[in-house]
Amino acid sequence: MSEQGGGPSARRRLADERARAAARGRRQRALLVVLGAVALAGVVVAAVVVLVSRNGGGGPAIGGYKGALAPATRQQDGSVAMAKPGAAAPVLDVWEDFQCPACKAMEARLGGTMKQLAADGELKVVYRPFQLFQQEPLMSNSRRAANAAACMPAGHWVAYHDRLYAEQPEEGEKGFLPQDLIAWAADLGVTDPAFAACVNGEQKMKTVNQASALAGRSGVDATPYLALNGRKVGDDVLGSPDELKKAVAKAAGSAPASGGTRSSGTPTGDAAPARGMPRATVALR
Repeated sequence: MSEQGGGPSARRRLADERARAAARGRRQRALLVVLGAVALAGVVVAAVVVLVSRNGGGGPAIGGYKGALAPATRQQDGSVAMAKPGAAAPVLDVWEDFQCPACKAMEARLGGTMKQLAADGELKVVYRPFQLFQQEPLMSNSRRAANAAACMPAGHWVAYHDRLYAEQPEEGEKGFLPQDLIAWAADLGVTDPAFAACVNGEQKMKTVNQASALAGRSGVDATPYLALNGRKVGDDVLGSPDELKKAVAKAAGSAPASGGTRSSGTPTGDAAPARGMPRATVALR
């Protein structure tokens, strides 16, 4: 009697246990699906972040400034001037080599301030890329980058300038390869075959050589090298956005040079780099 009475009860308990086990299984499978979806979403987000980082994110790759840029124009000597219409002074000449790590560091410190001052009509910035390095592979890296910058239309030049610094190869490594220089331009919307031909054929190398010769005649013996109204700035200005703003405000009352640094070949100001501010120093040809 007790055996018969216990049979159905045991079967019910067993059925209930199986039902509970099945429910637990369904919950676990559902949880795994949710976690898998979350993990996949995280991978997608990470991939997008990496892609945006590599492509510049549609904004400046270096320097921190994200506002509107002052118009850029190509000058007769191949340099690029960034200034609001009618803004002719003060003039800041930026002598730079895209392979130079110290130039990249300077651009990170002061590039945004230069752009802001130019956008506000308080400064005319003249970019003067040239070839500083004389040993390989640095020399060829420098020349390829400077040539590509000379090939770049003025309307995209500042963004390309920043991208070149963002992609600067490690010292001792071959970089700034033609296919990369062309691909980075395409990221900015420059897909004209003429640009690719200019890069592949190094069609602006004469401009690069002329810029390098002018740098030597102007007393540029190291990079980074900034000249405000024709006078080399000191290390205090090189190291501080606030000091650059003060120097620009002070220079606004002085007569600007016609372009470039002093032609005597003798740099002005203190030539010694400040502590913690290394520079590339190579004899120019």
